[in-house]
Amino acid sequence: MKKLSLTILFLLITNSAYAGSCPMLWGEIDGKLDEIKKLRDAGKTAHDNGDHAKSEELLQKALTLLNN
Repeated sequence: MKKLSLTILFLLITNSAYAGSCPMLWGEIDGKLDEIKKLRDAGKTAHDNGDHAKSEELLQKALTLLNN
């Protein structure tokens, strides 16, 4: 009974600790999304200006961030 109580208590404590990390996770996602959007916009601008090599470089960086 004592082991069961300790196990349940441990599970409750760890679950609440993980719940506190949600804001950090969505902040990390928002940061990556902002960076990806900037790279995408810069890639489109480079494409529109005829600099296709630069456009591909920027868009590949954005894709790398998406895949990581």
